[in-house]
Amino acid sequence: MELITECCRVRPFRPSDLESLVKHANDPLVASQLRDRFPHPYTLEVGRAFLEAIAVAEPIESFAIEVDGAAVGGVGVHPGSDVARASAEIGYWIGRELWGRGIATTAVRAVADYFLGTAVYCRLHAHTFEGNLASQRVLEKCGFVKEGVFRKAVLKNGRLFDAVMFGRVDEAAARLILEREAVRALRT
Repeated sequence: MELITECCRVRPFRPSDLESLVKHANDPLVASQLRDRFPHPYTLEVGRAFLEAIAVAEPIESFAIEVDGAAVGGVGVHPGSDVARASAEIGYWIGRELWGRGIATTAVRAVADYFLGTAVYCRLHAHTFEGNLASQRVLEKCGFVKEGVFRKAVLKNGRLFDAVMFGRVDEAAARLILEREAVRALRT
């Protein structure tokens, strides 16, 4: 998948992204709003291991956000399983020097529109840590609706935070997914 927007490109990561990836990911403010699996410091070794792991991933779940030829962030869609297989979690980050330029919003919107528009999923969800108003605004601008607050659900850097849950549902995708399920059920 490659998505070209007015301000960025969303594409699979490449080995040549290593230096730019580390440059933008190695920021304590970026890491402070992400899961612990996104470490700080974000070293060349960490970046190399990440790029090697996703190079063999099937399906591809993590994509680079590219601006001016450089990977400056990432967006990922992580599928649910079993009864949650029609939904996925979306996550994203962008280097601090690009904050406030609408790039994250554009990338998240493009990815959400693609996965919902092709009926890969009918629901995408994301959560932000309490107080991350910029990320909450990104989701709202992309059509996500605040669905609730999971109190004290996140333990990060020795503190407990509420997780603010957002979701976006596409009814046309839901109908297509149900039609595919009905056809599969008839075949079995």
